Amino acid sequence: MLEHLLFGKLTLDDIPLNTPIIMGAGIFMALVVLATVAAITVSKKWGYIWHEWVTSIDHKKIGIMYMLLAGVMLLRGFSDAILMRSQQAIAAGGNMGYLPPEHYDQIFTAHGVIMIFFVAMPFMFGLMNMVLPLQIGARDVAYPYLNNFSFWMTFVGAMLCNVSLVIGKFAATGWLAYPPLSELQYSPGVGVDYYVWGLQIAGIGTLVGGINFIATIMKMRCPGMTLMKMPIFVWSVLCAMILVALAFPILTVTLALLELDRMMGMHFFTQFAGGNMMMYINLIWAWGHPEVYILVLPAFGIFSEVVATFSRKKLFGYKTMVYAIAVITVLSFIVWLHHFFTMGAGGDVNAFFGIATMIIAVPTGVKVFNWLFTMYRGNITLTTPMLWVTAFFTTFAIGGMTGVLMAIPPVDFQTHNSLFLIAHFHNVIIGGVLFGYFAGFIYWFPKAFGFKLDEKIGKWSFGFWVTGFYFAFMPLYVLGLAGVMRRTNHYADVALQPYFLVAAFGTALIFVGIMLQLLQLYVSFRNREQLRDKTGDPWNGRTLEWSIASPAPVYNFAFTPEVSTIDPFWEEKQNQQHTAKHPETTQYNDVHMPKNTSAGVIIAIFSGIFGFAMVWNMWPAAVIGFVGAIATVIVRTFNTDVDYYIKADEVKETEMAHYKEALS
Repeated sequence: MLEHLLFGKLTLDDIPLNTPIIMGAGIFMALVVLATVAAITVSKKWGYIWHEWVTSIDHKKIGIMYMLLAGVMLLRGFSDAILMRSQQAIAAGGNMGYLPPEHYDQIFTAHGVIMIFFVAMPFMFGLMNMVLPLQIGARDVAYPYLNNFSFWMTFVGAMLCNVSLVIGKFAATGWLAYPPLSELQYSPGVGVDYYVWGLQIAGIGTLVGGINFIATIMKMRCPGMTLMKMPIFVWSVLCAMILVALAFPILTVTLALLELDRMMGMHFFTQFAGGNMMMYINLIWAWGHPEVYILVLPAFGIFSEVVATFSRKKLFGYKTMVYAIAVITVLSFIVWLHHFFTMGAGGDVNAFFGIATMIIAVPTGVKVFNWLFTMYRGNITLTTPMLWVTAFFTTFAIGGMTGVLMAIPPVDFQTHNSLFLIAHFHNVIIGGVLFGYFAGFIYWFPKAFGFKLDEKIGKWSFGFWVTGFYFAFMPLYVLGLAGVMRRTNHYADVALQPYFLVAAFGTALIFVGIMLQLLQLYVSFRNREQLRDKTGDPWNGRTLEWSIASPAPVYNFAFTPEVSTIDPFWEEKQNQQHTAKHPETTQYNDVHMPKNTSAGVIIAIFSGIFGFAMVWNMWPAAVIGFVGAIATVIVRTFNTDVDYYIKADEVKETEMAHYKEALS
């Protein structure tokens, strides 16, 4: 009885000791964690990591941690892609491959969940954290403590999903967990529960982070920066975060209703007991399609910054770009039903959503033409960030055209749930989102670390990534049009095998591209003195963040800047009026700063305990996790020792050091 109370449904049988692939992956992950812990212990860096990173509320460090999480989870999610493509490449005719169907189902579910929630979302928040306050002249985000909390909740959600790899099983339902498959009758294990609680915990972090950035943009812009003088990246983030604030509560409620069905025998989505599974599908896509634009809008902002900088021109059509972003934000909420044209909504409903889907392509097209006109007659420099932009143009255009094609309901009846859909989705998400984030990461890397990434290796990585992408996904369009369904781990027609072999070859090329990205980071950090930014402006940048030191000091700006144009730093340089203050002759004041806090990580740990306990019905642990999280919030609320001052002399000393480095 006591054992059941403490461990709930968890037994030794839930650890897949007899599955070599799963245990091999679990042992590898454990070895990586142990090696990391050992390295930190030997180097005596635990205090440094705790005080400077884990408890940090500096938006720049939080941004770096977000991107580190995204990078680790990219490796984790891409390993699933390798397993799927290699399985499909060999599983033809009488050869059943090496992945049984139940394991394959978990893999494609985990791949989708990880890539969307724990690669793309953290990557986006990482870039936003690193750059946005610098672009609007702010010392930090509006709520630095919540920023720390948001990251650690996202981290714990990701780890909860990873735990399912070796303790129990993950969902085998697809990344959106449609009922009735996700209901208890058809998924009696804990996989769907891992899915629900992992996303609920991470979703709280995302929602709080979105509200934080809305407040930052609306209330913390420097003097003179009206809304129509904000950089396009800031506009894109504002609209994306508005979508987060409106859409993520829908996801929270939808998953809560599903968990109530599973845990308490309710029937919101069970057809035989008066529920309606179509309600779930409507709700999940009412969140899911705005989610696509939550991811891609910041990438559009990055393209605007990169194209203008490396074309040595002002961005063409600033106002039309802003209006296009705003129109996309509004229209993104009235296209969700195109994800299930085949489910009997009726011709009139299908026609409305098909037309709305075609209309939303118009402002996106406007943006592409704005970037092309910015490049027209510009002094273009094909740096690595600019190469990612050029790859985006063709890749995203293919994804957009196939999307408009599928917006025609009769066409969707042919391509729905086929590999054509998979190719389209990856064209948009990889070609639009991931390529954009790669461009932003390389472009703003000097602002975070003070030196550029190695360009030669970066271009090799770009070449393998883009070539591999086309080899991996173009064959899927052909297979999809031929009627091959997605999520199948075996096919009887051996004539299809050459296409899957080409797709697997493309996946191998992408793997080489990812390895080259890791090599690029290693070589760049090793040669950082040769790559160091001595001018404060390695890319001849345009917006406000390039006017301060690289990397930026903890307080960002010794003095709050004032702006009067859209591109103030660019304007000053063109007029040869760059007004960098001379530290030795400037009067400095104390800088008011918030202190670091351990509350965010402690709340997240208790939330992780609560989530794991709810998955396995460990009720005492669930109570401890819930009460611990609430108690930490209450204790943190009454803590009045939350700020400090950086003395004027210390600020001057820092500014002098950066000034001398720039002069050298």
